[in-house]
Amino acid sequence: MSDQENPIERFKRATAATMRAIAERDDLTVNFSGKGQGMRGSEARLPLPGRELSAQDAAMVRGEADSQALRLKYHDDSVHSSNRPTNEAAREIFDAIEQARCEALGSRRMAGVAANLDAAMDEHYRARGYSHIQHREDVPLSEVLRVMARESLTGMSPPPSAKAMLDAWRPTLDTQVLRDIDELSQVADDQGNYAKAVRRMLRHLDLDASSEEEEAASEEDEQAEAEESEDQQGEGESQGGESDSSESTTSMEGDSSDEGDSAGAEEEDSDSEGQLISGSSSEQPGRPGSQPRHQDRRNARDEEAYGAYTTEFDETIDAAELCDPDELTRLRQMLDQQLAHLQSVVSRLANRLQRRLLAKQTRAWEFNLEEGALDTARLARVVVNPEFPLSYKQETESDFRDTVVTLLIDNSGSMRGRPITVAAMSADILARTLERCGVKVEILGFTTRMWKGGQSRERWIANGKPANPGRLNDLRHIVYKAADTPWRRARRKLGLMLREGVLKENIDGEALLWAHNRLIARSEQRRILMVISDGAPVDDSTLSVNPGNYLERHLREVIDEIERRSPVELTAIGIGHDVTRYYRRAVTIFDAEQLGGTMLERLADLFDEEPLTPTGRRGGARAAGGRR
Repeated sequence: MSDQENPIERFKRATAATMRAIAERDDLTVNFSGKGQGMRGSEARLPLPGRELSAQDAAMVRGEADSQALRLKYHDDSVHSSNRPTNEAAREIFDAIEQARCEALGSRRMAGVAANLDAAMDEHYRARGYSHIQHREDVPLSEVLRVMARESLTGMSPPPSAKAMLDAWRPTLDTQVLRDIDELSQVADDQGNYAKAVRRMLRHLDLDASSEEEEAASEEDEQAEAEESEDQQGEGESQGGESDSSESTTSMEGDSSDEGDSAGAEEEDSDSEGQLISGSSSEQPGRPGSQPRHQDRRNARDEEAYGAYTTEFDETIDAAELCDPDELTRLRQMLDQQLAHLQSVVSRLANRLQRRLLAKQTRAWEFNLEEGALDTARLARVVVNPEFPLSYKQETESDFRDTVVTLLIDNSGSMRGRPITVAAMSADILARTLERCGVKVEILGFTTRMWKGGQSRERWIANGKPANPGRLNDLRHIVYKAADTPWRRARRKLGLMLREGVLKENIDGEALLWAHNRLIARSEQRRILMVISDGAPVDDSTLSVNPGNYLERHLREVIDEIERRSPVELTAIGIGHDVTRYYRRAVTIFDAEQLGGTMLERLADLFDEEPLTPTGRRGGARAAGGRR
């Protein structure tokens, strides 16, 4: 090591080595980036420290590194997945409290790690504005429960920036929920039992009805096994003689008495629980949307049609209007630099696709027909033997002709860094390839104009926060390349995906509907829509005042309508996110570098298939938009 080594580089190297040691993973690759953080396979991405390398910056980076390392050390994905609830809001809380467990186990053993995690969490909440919240709706419940679980597991005080959100939420939580949080420390070393304890807490929050059903089924199984055991014991006793029989009778009377006492106790518990539920009110939402257990536990808003509080501030905009020409040129140059090392691999795949598509466009003929164009190649045999009939031929039509492809790319904040860069590169290469083959390509992106709601939320607050507002953010749908625009005119616009500040929230359902309806308006015979996303729809502003599955449910409705009734052929690629649970035709990749090849393969497979023949009405998905 040189004595002149840059202090920041020395800090990076030491942090990476410490992270590998804590995680006990020699294969771990650690990169520092100013864009996206988190784990992707065996690669850890950490925030880039500032040039001054202040103590605050160092603690924040170390805290993020320790958090990821502890998750690698103490977290088992298979156990987590098998216990993870299906409800979106419940999953978010479940994930957050599991992260608190991993961090707590490390904090208990290493004081330095505890200090780093505390500093990182404090900075994280301060940056998000949680230290000055005025209403509890301004902070997700998952973050509150994560801090409370950390407090229970470690005995440490919450960071200063978390005090306001805890003060806003803690008085509203039911005593049973608080008791569940306190009991987490007893099972922290066993991930399976810990997960069951968290599911029990979610049930007490009325966010995990499936957990109660599973527990009821488990109790029924245990009861059935007990009855079977008693039956077998009774048969053995009946064969044992009179003395045994009398003893058995006495024992059975005692058991019967115990069962009566137990039943009475259960009735008392049930009554007390009923009083607890009936006594709860909207002023004490410790169990959000709590209802008596004999009623349907689903929130009534789940059944309402999807809609937006206002569409006045939504926009569909050309990419060139979001950036000045000079910056757009600079961003395109950045994209070209990124394309350099992927050019050979993806271009080879693109050439393979082009050959397959051009092969489908070659002229094909049917011979030995009774009518059509005269087959002059067979005239010689007629001259030699006039008894041979004349032979005719006819050109066959290609199913490949008249095709348009739309790429709908998720422009959410979680796509920052490598995923959005590879998406832009792949879209660029694909557009060039298909254009050479006479296939028109449209490239679209979807995000929101602002974080946390924008003008839609401001209007909702000004109007007194009416209930059931629906979608509560301003949509931004971006046209990077229209179908009729040549690639050479649109190539600069693709660089906009690399611009900081463009990527925000993602509301997939309306974006999918928008892209679909643009395709329906096209005159091409075959229309293909490919969606590229790295997660489920998320918009904090909307989900904070609507059911947790509000956006996801609408996405499923739109997909179902398109797949069942529309002539548009829909396919999806998920980056690190399982999209097969939404789309019938989909594939999931776990490395952004696979995106280009996967896009080309999916399109090649689609072109090899027979095109859809629309039955029923065209553009049937328009009904899925609900009220507007």
